[in-house]
Amino acid sequence: MPNASTAKGRATQARIVEGAAQVLRERGIAFTTLDDVRARTSTSKSQLFHYFPGGKDELLLAVAEFEASRVLEDQQPHLDRLDSWESWYRWRDAVVERYELQNDQCPLGNLFLHIGRSEPGTRAIVVELMRQWQERIANGIRALRSRELIPASVDVDRSAAALLAGIQGGVSIMMSTGSSAHLRAALDTGIDQLRTAPTHEH
Repeated sequence: MPNASTAKGRATQARIVEGAAQVLRERGIAFTTLDDVRARTSTSKSQLFHYFPGGKDELLLAVAEFEASRVLEDQQPHLDRLDSWESWYRWRDAVVERYELQNDQCPLGNLFLHIGRSEPGTRAIVVELMRQWQERIANGIRALRSRELIPASVDVDRSAAALLAGIQGGVSIMMSTGSSAHLRAALDTGIDQLRTAPTHEH
């Protein structure tokens, strides 16, 4: 997304992206035009193309970045406070609730399907989202380890990667079936494995 040079410009740019995200969630990508976005955000055509000279495709990429940030924001404050088992279960509930509310309509997934997952800009958004998400889960596992709630021998990065993979798999199945059972099972199993991790003492 091009960077606006002033605070006012950045605010306008953010307003356009947020407004576009709202319209896309309501109407879907196929039924949303730039005129719809302009009407929602009270933006002139020249303003819209000033901030997004690439037109709809460039705006969609900016909205995808915005939706990716919402994935993490929707898990707060729990995602950054994973320092007790109670906080882990609150986080688990927040993740399940988020995706149950979306049901089979994932705004980010729909955007990626439309833009194309192989596009460099799209791939960069996905890579950064997964990196940040895994790192925050890993920080939570480190917090458990520092409080001696799990053994020091637990492989933090591997455990965080497995949990994230479980979430993504559960969400994918939910998108296809409408059932959150697999997502719940993946989260519960991942947390249970942390709670019952063996201590390797010699």
